[in-house]
Amino acid sequence: MTESPRISAIIVDDEPPARDELAYMLSRFEDVQIVAEAASASSALVAIAEHEPDVVFLDIEMPGRNGFHVVAETLDMDDPPLFVFATAFDQYAIRAFEANAVDYLLKPVSEERLQGCVERLRQRLAGRGGRGAEVRRDLERVLEGMGMSAQLTRVAVEQGGRVVLLAPEDVVLVRAEGKKVMAYTHRASAPCHGGMTLDRLESRLARHPFFRANRGALVNLSHVREFSPWFHGKYNIVLDDAEGTEVTVSRSRVGGFKERLGL
Repeated sequence: MTESPRISAIIVDDEPPARDELAYMLSRFEDVQIVAEAASASSALVAIAEHEPDVVFLDIEMPGRNGFHVVAETLDMDDPPLFVFATAFDQYAIRAFEANAVDYLLKPVSEERLQGCVERLRQRLAGRGGRGAEVRRDLERVLEGMGMSAQLTRVAVEQGGRVVLLAPEDVVLVRAEGKKVMAYTHRASAPCHGGMTLDRLESRLARHPFFRANRGALVNLSHVREFSPWFHGKYNIVLDDAEGTEVTVSRSRVGGFKERLGL
C-alpha cells in the first residue's frame, strides 16, 4: 500500500489551549506533521518563511494584526501555503471562504469537521503542482471580501540563525554576491532566505520603488542620494547609506532609470 505524502502544517492561535487542542486532534492523522506553532501574526510570518509549510491553520481573531494580515503578506511567495481559517462566530468571513473554495473550521472544532478538512487538504495538495497562482487568486478574493488590500511585501533575510522580515522601504540595496543574494539596510547586511534569486526578488518588489540597475544589483530609488554620467554611457548612483555605496547603471538601463525618476 502506498504511503500518503506528509502534510506539513503550522498552527497559529494566540491562545495556547486552542493551539494544544488542535495539535492533539491533528496528531491523530498520521500524514499530518506539525512543524511549528505561533501565537501572533508576526511570529506566524517568521515560521512560514522558515518552514514553508503545505498548510497553515490560522486563527482569525488575534490581538494586533489578525489572520488576514498573515495571508496578505504571504501572497508574494511563489508557492504560498494553503490556509484553513479558524473562527468562533464571524459569519461574514465564512461566506467569503465558501465563495472562494478556502476551507475553515468553526470553534470549537469538531472531529467530524476536521476529518473532512484534512481529506480536502489531501485532495488539493495531491494536484497542487504548479498551482501557486491559483492559490493566490483564491486568497486575494478572500481578502477583497474582507475589504483588505493585498499589497504587503516583506524581504526575508537570515540573521543569527533566525529569519528576519524586512519592510521594503528599509532595504537600500539588494545585490548578487557569488551564490548569495545580499540585502542591505542602513544598519546591516544579510543574505536573503530560501535561495532567493535577484530575478524573483525583483518580481516580488515590483510594486515598490526598486530598479534593476544592472544584472547584479536591485536599487531602492527612494535611497538614491545622487547620480552622474559615467564611462561608456553608463551612470553612477550614490546611495544615502553611511558608506555612500556606489552602484553602476548599465548603459542599456539608463533610459529606464531616468524614466523611473521622472527625468
